[in-house]
Amino acid sequence: MADKPSREEAERAVRTLLKYAGEDPTREGLADTPKRVVKSYDEFYCGYDQDPHQILSRTFEEVSGYDEMVVLRDIPFSSHCEHHMAPIIGRAHIGYLPRNKVVGISKLARVVETYAKRLQVQEKMTAQIADCIQDILDPLGVGVVIQATHECMSTRGVNKDGVSMVTSRMAGAFRKDEKTRREFLAVVGPLNSLGG
Repeated sequence: MADKPSREEAERAVRTLLKYAGEDPTREGLADTPKRVVKSYDEFYCGYDQDPHQILSRTFEEVSGYDEMVVLRDIPFSSHCEHHMAPIIGRAHIGYLPRNKVVGISKLARVVETYAKRLQVQEKMTAQIADCIQDILDPLGVGVVIQATHECMSTRGVNKDGVSMVTSRMAGAFRKDEKTRREFLAVVGPLNSLGG
């Protein structure tokens, strides 16, 4: 981003928000808060500096004829909603049906992490993960299911705690073949409580 503010400008913005909340940003407990908030932003939004397509670029073709589904379940993630910048906490489940290559499973988790570490809406994140895997690995099919709680709903607005949202994206055989889709969803299993 060409016009990204400096660290000092970002810290000034945090001080302004503290004043807006009714606080004194110079008091002892808040004196270093702007620095800490800006540092946390470096972590919360590091996904903008990563290329998920590059993460999946190293693949393996020697799989001894393996042609069954590959599923990685319960990938934890934390993100932030783009509407209120409130946390989204959840788990992603990814499955794909290899055509002629596979990828190291840690790479699938890194793709989730890369998209999660951006301002997001869950529906878009689900589609981004599935589309990236489909584009780079060219599998026979891919399925992504995400279950998450949204603090923008549980701590403000309607204040409904314990509610989780489930989104899915199916492509290729996962979309066209009901048997493949059912098998993937059976392997993913019942969605667990996220502890809300």
